[in-house]
Amino acid sequence: MHPTTGPTSSGGDDVRALLHRWHFEGDRAARDEVAARMLPLTRSLARRYANKGEPLDDLEQVACVGLIKAIDRFDLSRDVRFATYAVPTIAGELKRHFRDRGWMMRVPREIQELSGKIGVVRERLVSDLSRSPTVAELARATGADEDRIMEALAAAEAYRTLSLDQPFQDGTGPLEAIGDDDLGFERAEARAMLAGGLHDLAPREREIVHLRYYEGLTQREIAERIGISQMHVSRLLRRSVQELRDHIEMPAAA
Repeated sequence: MHPTTGPTSSGGDDVRALLHRWHFEGDRAARDEVAARMLPLTRSLARRYANKGEPLDDLEQVACVGLIKAIDRFDLSRDVRFATYAVPTIAGELKRHFRDRGWMMRVPREIQELSGKIGVVRERLVSDLSRSPTVAELARATGADEDRIMEALAAAEAYRTLSLDQPFQDGTGPLEAIGDDDLGFERAEARAMLAGGLHDLAPREREIVHLRYYEGLTQREIAERIGISQMHVSRLLRRSVQELRDHIEMPAAA
């Protein structure tokens, strides 16, 4: 799957039409177009799981696998936006990847051996000193330089992994904690869910929303450009925002 310079909208009747062509006509070009439109959102999901021991390129590939599964499994008979279905499907594929990998790290053998040696030496030094030894003391006792000691200690910490099935005290599991909050993801998801709602607005309301929230014009400036009163602009904006809110909440209630 390659990036595209085409449209990036991931919701609306156009996507459903593309999915219909793929599911019922076997049109692979339509399938590829849906995948291309969803690629920014897919990459945003992958970035949520970055810095957890796996290369971002690998995570993006896994996320793309989840996207293809979502495209192939989406039920067109359900009144649900494709983005609403795709997000948890892609996230599930990423979580399965971490579960299958088991957080294994590839540590050089010499560091593994030094780590084991440090464990033995540390116990002896703790007994002799009645305290935890310093890095310098571990270096002298093992004959390794301090940088190597620190590298081995870091590797040892990485091996103290928690089972992905072991619950925390609050009842949640480690898989639920994987991934940091990503405002970029939230914005991408919001754009995906808003795309269909914007498409359903009347042309004038859609233009007013664009001028207000995308171009940053004031209601007075919009009124002058559209040729209606500022009060009318305010009323149309309130109605349009409410319609968009109802559109976003509709899939969750379905």
